[in-house]
Amino acid sequence: MRKPLSPDVRQYLIVTGNYWAFTLTDGALRMLVVLHFYQLGYTPLEIALLFLFYEIFGVVTNLVGGWLGARVGLNRTMNIGLFLQIVALGMLLVPASMLTVAWVMTAQALSGIAKDLNKMSAKSAIKLLVPAEAHGTLFHWVALLTGSKNALKGAGFFLGGVLLAWLGFQGAVGAMAGALLVIWCLSLMLLKDDLGRSNAKPRFRDVFSKSRAVNVLSAARLCLFAARDVWFVVALPVYLSQALDWSSSQTGGFMASWIIAYGLVQGLTPRFIHRDQSRPVSGRTAMGWAAALTLVPALIALALTQNLPDSLLLIGGLLVFGVLFAINSSLHSYLIVSYADRENVSMDVGFYYMSNAMGRLLGTVLSGWVFQAYGLGACLLISSVLLLLASLISVALPR
Repeated sequence: MRKPLSPDVRQYLIVTGNYWAFTLTDGALRMLVVLHFYQLGYTPLEIALLFLFYEIFGVVTNLVGGWLGARVGLNRTMNIGLFLQIVALGMLLVPASMLTVAWVMTAQALSGIAKDLNKMSAKSAIKLLVPAEAHGTLFHWVALLTGSKNALKGAGFFLGGVLLAWLGFQGAVGAMAGALLVIWCLSLMLLKDDLGRSNAKPRFRDVFSKSRAVNVLSAARLCLFAARDVWFVVALPVYLSQALDWSSSQTGGFMASWIIAYGLVQGLTPRFIHRDQSRPVSGRTAMGWAAALTLVPALIALALTQNLPDSLLLIGGLLVFGVLFAINSSLHSYLIVSYADRENVSMDVGFYYMSNAMGRLLGTVLSGWVFQAYGLGACLLISSVLLLLASLISVALPR
């Protein structure tokens, strides 16, 4: 007879299921907005600005959300995030004439709040569901959650491109809102009430981390994600549509395939680099992998100046970048959960993901502006500079 799942494992599965459902709609919505508004004639910079509030409010949400999670519980912050995503999707169901830039930016602001509440809650919950000294188990659980999330985000990119071609913008948004409403109702019934609630009510001024390790890792994370988004968020999908004349389904499918593969590598990272599961991963490991990634965007930019097929260069370069970036991201995701204080885990994780959101904000704005002014090659060179900064900052991580 099969042994029943422990309560902690059941909670982990519920948290992961919530995170998966949310991530699928978040990836699809991003691709829908990029492709739909590009088809309407928006410039790359205008498309980037549609996501400005998404990233700005993500910064604020991670800072406040960690404090809120410690006070009211991670179950509530996760369910609030799911509900806000439903509201954001509902805002985009208005007639096309009402989809002004300001309205879409407001909907994206709600979506940004929702996404970071959901992510902070999911990552923090794992720390509480794994024994304190089980370093190998913690790394594997974090890698599985992070990798599967990104694989589903990639599936969401593909879903967004397909739904746009099949149902149109409003039909696609309505279908996602209905599915997420069902998930939200199930989460309200199944998620444990006191998950992550701190015994001592933290003060709001405690949101800024007092841990040197958390602060250094947060700075490296900012540079790492700015380096990805400066060419990936707006520049790459618009370049594929504009320069290579790809359809929305082709662009969505390619971006989806990349992120799915990236997520799979994240999930397998512990198998590659963490053989001794009795010991935690050191900061030296994170520094080495960041340094290995630094040259990749610069080499892609250099290759684009040669008389070679752009599509082959981008596909090959993205494969290399994706593998190395996935390992870096998975390492960071484990290290923040490992470094976080167990009593106030959501506050340290929230502070870290605030830096993550600031990196995405910087990368998103640069992606639209630099691509429009100077092209994809310039975006790639800036990416390498940011990765070099991430490598240098990582030198200060605990060894």
